[in-house]
Amino acid sequence: MATVSVIIPTFNRAGKVVRAISSVLSQTFTDLEIIIVDDGSMDGTKDALAKFRNKIKYIYHSLNLGVSAARNSGIKKSTAPFISFLDSDDYWLPEKLAEQIAFFERNPNAPACQTEEIWIRNGRRVNPRKIHRKPSGDIFEPSLKLCLVSPSAVIMKRVLLEEVGLFDEDLPACEDYALWLRISCRYPVYLIKRPLVVKEGGHSDQLSARYKGMDKFRIKALVKLIKSGVLNERQLQATFEELSLKCRIYSNGCVKRGKLDEGTYYLQLPEILRKELAHSCSRVLKPLLTMEVIK
Repeated sequence: MATVSVIIPTFNRAGKVVRAISSVLSQTFTDLEIIIVDDGSMDGTKDALAKFRNKIKYIYHSLNLGVSAARNSGIKKSTAPFISFLDSDDYWLPEKLAEQIAFFERNPNAPACQTEEIWIRNGRRVNPRKIHRKPSGDIFEPSLKLCLVSPSAVIMKRVLLEEVGLFDEDLPACEDYALWLRISCRYPVYLIKRPLVVKEGGHSDQLSARYKGMDKFRIKALVKLIKSGVLNERQLQATFEELSLKCRIYSNGCVKRGKLDEGTYYLQLPEILRKELAHSCSRVLKPLLTMEVIK
């Protein structure tokens, strides 16, 4: 059994997925398995991967089911105690896995860690904005605003996914945001302050370019998290505050586009959710849930 399962989902990125696989095969840490999930590609991806035939496990989806389903297929076929992900348009520097496994050897109780990244946008290196700076340890509250864990940078223990579940296939985007919140509300996620991933962006096939109004998916993730009952009182209040903010912003966007009914629904959603939960939650949380929504 390998120590690390590397799961690479791909869709119509024949050239870039070859680069991604090559970066894994160039790792100084070699006790790994590579699982490629081809999510219905029609651009010759299978032929491009033929040269890796004896070095990878290849899974093919006859339909394009989305990145959550692709990653989940890879997880289910994986065998290692550590799981890592690599988006097919990103690639790793050679010491990436070695640094992370060394971190776990020094910190055997750590559940997950990620590295810093080098960002490339439209072929040029850029610096992440302040809001994208990654915290280390208890990252839950900062992660409510936007996703601060990159799939290509993280490695986690398999038992985490066995506890919190896999990627949410109901979310066509922001599926990583939802998963890291489910993890970080329970456990710390640590940061290795060395950029060991090259992360490319700015191209038209990214989910952020395909889907407009991404906060709609983040709102859905927050509602599910609140209803799950796993949050403590402090986390629940912080989540409601962020939900209220995102709902107001999204509602204003709906109104500007003439979608008045949708705008009204999202504006009222936090209060509706509070009242719904107040009828079924514990006595300890009832005062919090019946508070006026923070404006």
